[in-house]
Amino acid sequence: MRSVPFRRTRLVHRASVLMMAGAALAVLSAGAARAERLAFVLNSADATISEFDIDTHQEVRRVSVLREPHHTAPTPDGKYLLVGDTAGNMLFFLDAVTGERLKQIPLADPYQLQFSPDGRFFTIAGLARNQVDIYDGSDYHLLHRLHVDAMPSHMNYAPDSSVVYVSLQDTGKVTAIETATGNVLWTSDVGSTPAGVLWHNGQVLVGVMGTNYVAVLDPADGHIARKIEMAPGPHNLFVSPDQKHLYVTCRASGVIERLDWDTLNVVQSYHVAGGPDDIVFAPDGKMWATLRWRQHVAIIDPTSGEIVDTIRTGRSPHGIWLNTNQPLLHLSMADRPAMP
Repeated sequence: MRSVPFRRTRLVHRASVLMMAGAALAVLSAGAARAERLAFVLNSADATISEFDIDTHQEVRRVSVLREPHHTAPTPDGKYLLVGDTAGNMLFFLDAVTGERLKQIPLADPYQLQFSPDGRFFTIAGLARNQVDIYDGSDYHLLHRLHVDAMPSHMNYAPDSSVVYVSLQDTGKVTAIETATGNVLWTSDVGSTPAGVLWHNGQVLVGVMGTNYVAVLDPADGHIARKIEMAPGPHNLFVSPDQKHLYVTCRASGVIERLDWDTLNVVQSYHVAGGPDDIVFAPDGKMWATLRWRQHVAIIDPTSGEIVDTIRTGRSPHGIWLNTNQPLLHLSMADRPAMP
């Protein structure tokens, strides 16, 4: 048998290694490109964040936090996704494109968190500590701390950022707070266990979980102008991408209600077992809903109501955000919706 010279063998081996490395690099590059369209799901009971490729529905990575993440807030410039670890008293900054965990700052009980529409204020509803904290939106230094009764849960701002409306889950009330001063403008009884809050067409909508209605409040004094009846347990409220409908997750009854934008009447009901909690909309129009009690995300066709796919997550998936849903910076303050 004719022997192959050592030098030639080494060159062939080196070429093979380079080809394999190039192929691997191409695969990683393709994976990185795909990963730029990410869905972030907060697994509250696992202290992790699942990041999914929006197109393939495959989990790209699982990021560890400290103890109990619940909600997210994109920064006004779209650079970071903030994740509040409420039991860990920590705010995590994730790269909104790659999903990489970049930094963290200690903040008290960051359960529900949201920037004001103008970006000047960053408010936290501290559910466990019974406090509402209003921070400077640029450097996160504390401006106002309000001790409230009890269990501040969800919030939303007036479009001009002057007032933040916060539900007080354990007292059946909603309170209106002036962001510039921290003064309470009014507190209103709305019914048992209020949760999600949404500014809509000059009114404040509140999902009242212990009832079968969404309360419509007058923002001037908080009185109930109307009750929108629906499935039991209305929890949170969301705006459709085309701003023609609102969606209400009725977690306890396993129903998502679709409301007409103008009349606020229920026009379609989706039966989604497993405790639908938070929802977002993908670029293809599909609705992604976290199922709090099933360890899954459901992907729903909003036209037909069909569940087209389910994705396994960590335990107790709660907050969800897609990095394809960037802030509506082109809208004026008068037109820009204050998102839940």
